[in-house]
Amino acid sequence: MPQPVNYCPLCHHENSQHFDTCQFRGHTVTNRICDNCGLVYQSPRMSTVELDEFYTTKYRQIYQGAEGPTQKDLQTQQRRAAALLEFVTEFIPEMERHLDIGCSAGTLLETFRDHYGNQTVGVEPGDAYRNFAREKGITVYADIADLLPAGEGCSDLISMTHVLEHLSNPVGYLTYLSEKFLAKGGWLLIEVPNLYCHDSFEIAHLISFSPHTLRQTLLQAGYEIVKLEAHGRPRSKLLQLYLTVLARPAQRAGEV
Repeated sequence: MPQPVNYCPLCHHENSQHFDTCQFRGHTVTNRICDNCGLVYQSPRMSTVELDEFYTTKYRQIYQGAEGPTQKDLQTQQRRAAALLEFVTEFIPEMERHLDIGCSAGTLLETFRDHYGNQTVGVEPGDAYRNFAREKGITVYADIADLLPAGEGCSDLISMTHVLEHLSNPVGYLTYLSEKFLAKGGWLLIEVPNLYCHDSFEIAHLISFSPHTLRQTLLQAGYEIVKLEAHGRPRSKLLQLYLTVLARPAQRAGEV
């Protein structure tokens, strides 16, 4: 049963207005916009329990009609991975360890590993995609909570491509990553649909980010933004469909 969201996931303001209602593959999706900070978020939305079940049993079927990777999906992932590698190489000359959350078939991990020669680890809740990546020799866990008991160390780069918009508490999650999984001086790479150009109102998208609200989310989570770009890669040379950002934890007063 869809549940209303009683306050903004970014600034916790209680006042909002109706923004959009649409149909997405048989599901009604309603979004509201915060009166205070302008964040657009889905309300009502699935409960936490319903979301867990959704990603385990329904997500891939609804979005692409198959549980496992399709050839079209793999080609898109390869093109996106190449674009993301180009985005970061100016700032990241080397790395030892890369964690990709929502790693899907493991294509981004492979692409970065081939360039940097780094260790790789992924998190992927979908059984078919997780097994596909594991068959290629990539270490992949079903949940980020599994990393610490397994003795996985901190990473120089944590990437989340088209994942943050699926989270109900993005500020809390990004703070958690910085505290538990990101190495000192490490990097955070994020890509999300661009509210201003992408038809991003989907049943799985709990939040629709603009450049402003993405920036504010990262700042509230304690990061400083090194580069933020609106672009269409790999789908369009004209439409700025996506927002890609490279960030790192902000240095606190007194830190060396």
